Amino acid sequence: MNICILGYFPPHLGGISSYTYLLSRELVKRGDNVYILTYPHENIVDVEGIPVYTAPTINIKGIRGLIFFLSSTFKLMSLVRNKKIDLVHAHYIMPPGLIAVTCKAFLGVKTAITIHGSDIFILPRNPLLKRLVKYVLNKSDYVFAVSDSIKDEVLKLDVTGIENKLKVTYNAVDVQKFTPDHESNFKEEIGIDPLKPLILFVGNLVWQKGVEYLIRAKEFINEDVEIVIVGDGPLLNEFKGIVEFENIEGIKFTCARTDIDKIMPAADIFVLPSLSEGHPIVILEAMASGKPVISTKVGGIPEIINDQVGILVNPEDSVGLAEAINKLLEDKDLRENMGKNARERSLKYSSIEIPY
Repeated sequence: MNICILGYFPPHLGGISSYTYLLSRELVKRGDNVYILTYPHENIVDVEGIPVYTAPTINIKGIRGLIFFLSSTFKLMSLVRNKKIDLVHAHYIMPPGLIAVTCKAFLGVKTAITIHGSDIFILPRNPLLKRLVKYVLNKSDYVFAVSDSIKDEVLKLDVTGIENKLKVTYNAVDVQKFTPDHESNFKEEIGIDPLKPLILFVGNLVWQKGVEYLIRAKEFINEDVEIVIVGDGPLLNEFKGIVEFENIEGIKFTCARTDIDKIMPAADIFVLPSLSEGHPIVILEAMASGKPVISTKVGGIPEIINDQVGILVNPEDSVGLAEAINKLLEDKDLRENMGKNARERSLKYSSIEIPY
């Protein structure tokens, strides 16, 4: 089968690009021909022999999305014709899903949409976007959700016939790449005392990730710890401003990193204080690295985290985050047992399902 994967893909960072990479690798192993169409990036290269294409846009807020929609639609139609594509698999409802079903309208190619989280939890809040979301889901031949909570949210939209083509295909993690066995010099690299506990966050710095609540949890943590926030995004300067203005010590920011598998082993606890989530791959990466996880009771997170591998707290609760961190720091045996159980549980997600 000739398949075009449409959406984020390495060297782009984040959960969607991790998912599309793992899926593409499995498709190639199965014997399919895979082609990637992704967003512009200065470091685009073919990955493991998989051709990677981009569509141009311009970085002007308000019109860059429209330009990308037009350019990528024409680019996708060209790929479908020239590579004889049998299936376009879009990741995220808009714009990738909308691009895919637009191409289908002209060329009749089959389409699949994988819904990853905010595209179903956030986009439909806007009445206009909700109509577009329902249109994309209605026109797609296959619809996949990466968690049961996402599936439930899709069904709430009451799209005609959706229950007959909607399936859950969970996220996966490379348990050979993410492992407790990695040696890490991350603490030394960023100037942290190797004996000081490291509380780690990895992710995009957007409001959905709840990073401000982790920052404000610092004053309620009993031990002298270092909170390290790995990532980039529109709220980076705002978070740095909070730390500086309120003189909060023991918080470091790094840029977005591509060596997360080397960073995870340096952490004592991984924290994801999200306000909205799908089925976050970064939690699976932390678990595969043998780390206990503290996160929130939102989206698909409770489907991954149980009391054997971590602690769940309510969103927007800095005190609750601090209490969970204190509990794990004060009980080394509990922390280590959760880490071992987390590694074991991550093996459940060690392979990605090919849904077609």
